[in-house]
Amino acid sequence: MDIPTRLYSPLQLRSLVLSNRLLLSPMCQYSAVEGLAQSWHRRHYAERAVGGVGLVIVEATAVQASGRITTGDLGLWNDDCREALRPVVEAVHSAGTKIAIQLAHAGRKASTHVPWQGSGVVSPQSGGWQVVSSTDQPFDIDHAIPHALDEAGLWGVVADFGAAARRAAEVGFDAVEVHAAHGYLIHQFLSPLTNVRTDTWGGSQEGRFRLALEVVRALRREVPNTMPVMVRLSATDWVEGGWKVEQSIELLKVLQNEGVDFVDVSSGGLVPGVKMTIGPGYQVPLAARIRREVGMPTGTVGLITELSQAETILAAGDADAILMGRQLLRDPYFPLRNSPDAKQKAPVQYQRAFP
Repeated sequence: MDIPTRLYSPLQLRSLVLSNRLLLSPMCQYSAVEGLAQSWHRRHYAERAVGGVGLVIVEATAVQASGRITTGDLGLWNDDCREALRPVVEAVHSAGTKIAIQLAHAGRKASTHVPWQGSGVVSPQSGGWQVVSSTDQPFDIDHAIPHALDEAGLWGVVADFGAAARRAAEVGFDAVEVHAAHGYLIHQFLSPLTNVRTDTWGGSQEGRFRLALEVVRALRREVPNTMPVMVRLSATDWVEGGWKVEQSIELLKVLQNEGVDFVDVSSGGLVPGVKMTIGPGYQVPLAARIRREVGMPTGTVGLITELSQAETILAAGDADAILMGRQLLRDPYFPLRNSPDAKQKAPVQYQRAFP
């Protein structure tokens, strides 16, 4: 194919300038201890940075200990968590790459087993914890029954998102991302399938938007004005009566006015057993519509594994950036290997490997 000029062109979000538009999608490593980053995280993220991505996005990082998906999740709920992430940030920066962190709360999908150790809920007797959500309905029969958050609990979540963002800025992250996708807490409040509340945090569409809105406001208060705030959003639940792309567009217009700079468009994850057609680039049409109707810089993700595929998406104006996940687990040097000036961008220790 032709030289991928669009994929390897800069992307600017506020004062942050990315060297290219191929981003590492946030993917849980389930390898933290009490929320603290370990040597695995430093190695994992540094390797993808050396491999040439424009932005490393660190996995879902809980703003409360009870907001972890598993006991192996990263956290940023205190200063010890912050300091454990410092070597990760420094390693990525030393490789010449920018780094963001995805701040998250799992809601009713929390307190589950690390994937390779089992499935379903971890009980409090076995080291788990009480989970929370918009209502008291569990995600599935093998998940915990949540407590519905009250007013004080919701403002506590908002405050903890803000505090985590402040810590992220203090330790040197270049951007923060709100996880509002994949059936986790903010998504649980957005979707009419899981938010049937009648108070000001539910009921109307405005009420269902409220948690996402207040979290974004908290982040913007706590981070420098020069720092981008990003959102990962499930654009649709793929279920009749659920969250739809039209609602995603309306929400993002609101969040854009509150200072959100980039949306990372995914889908699904709210309820089990959903039937949808999955194939290469299957979520690109969602991102394309959002980009066209909202006008916000937009990323797309999902079975994008080829250079020509990524370049075509950008050339068509369907997205501003490409996020890759499993492809960069298999081949962390994919971005560098395919760069038009790979030899110049490679570390001097590796340049002999590039023509």
